[in-house]
Amino acid sequence: MDLFSQSKPRSNPEALQQLKTWVYDCLKLDPEVSLSVSQLQCRKPDCPPIETVITVLSQPAQHYKIHKALDDIELADVIRLFQTK
Repeated sequence: MDLFSQSKPRSNPEALQQLKTWVYDCLKLDPEVSLSVSQLQCRKPDCPPIETVITVLSQPAQHYKIHKALDDIELADVIRLFQTK
């Protein structure tokens, strides 16, 4: 299997900015705290085809996953994510 020829999931910049805004608001993060958002594709049988990983770059870093593509995430998904933490 050639891992380098796999296409990467794409998202639009507006969806990325909206997700970051929701995360900052829900966690009441200081604007100086950085976020990293990545979409990961999985081809294993028991995992979702695409998940979005949100990393709050604080000390220590906090990692969150939503089992949807970035473009499909809604505010309710983000609220649900942080209610369970």
